[in-house]
Amino acid sequence: MIGRRLVNGVESSAISVDDRGLQYGDGLFETMAAMNGRVRHFERHMERLADGCRRLGLPAPDPGLIAKECERALEGLGVGAVKLMLTRGPGPRSYRPPADPSVTRVIVSTAARPRNDPEDGIIVRLCETPLGLNPVLAGLKHLNRLEQVMACSEWDDPSIAEGLMASLDGRLVCATAANFFVVRGGDLATPDIRDCGVAGVMRGVVLAAARELSITTEVCDLDIGDLTEADEVFLTNAITGVRPVGEVAGIRRYAAPGEVTRALLDRTARAGE
Repeated sequence: MIGRRLVNGVESSAISVDDRGLQYGDGLFETMAAMNGRVRHFERHMERLADGCRRLGLPAPDPGLIAKECERALEGLGVGAVKLMLTRGPGPRSYRPPADPSVTRVIVSTAARPRNDPEDGIIVRLCETPLGLNPVLAGLKHLNRLEQVMACSEWDDPSIAEGLMASLDGRLVCATAANFFVVRGGDLATPDIRDCGVAGVMRGVVLAAARELSITTEVCDLDIGDLTEADEVFLTNAITGVRPVGEVAGIRRYAAPGEVTRALLDRTARAGE
């Protein structure tokens, strides 16, 4: 169920056809979970947004203004989600960004969908669509998601919940809409987001929780061999949280949730409320 749509603070579903977000994907977005009208991990989302604005040369919005607009959009929803999109705004027909952009701010709220993950973990697959390498954009949640769109078009089997994506040089980096972790011998590992992929907010929450639980953690390069050797695999996403993986199709099955995954599930379940 759609809640509210706000464009620059006004209830609307329209933006200019000249908007650079529409024309060129020139902008950023944040997708945030909410409970009782409050966005979870709001400060982390605003920190990532501010970093993205700095790197793209966009004026960063006031977090207080964003918080108020999120509260307006979430009225009456209870448990829901908010998508914030920030573009460089309307401009002349040119790739060259305007010197003084008029930023467009879009906020859309929706009611949360029930999570239907099986008790023995979700099934994921390997995607054929690769992630291009570009350290200038690595980690950012920018508006161009064509690689993820193409990856998601590779399957229509409802039993497959997600797809893992590799970089052009063969490193496993992320899922289409999530980060991923592997557990081996009680130790945790997640891919380095240095030249592609999104540095997810829930990824950061899990890394912090692992430190609190004294779980040895490594941010490093991973490949298919690491999936074969893993004892546990799980995905992380700001909306769905920690999702235990029961099988990577064609690679291996896992007991899910495993001991480390369960500990991190418990630790992060109420964090950021």
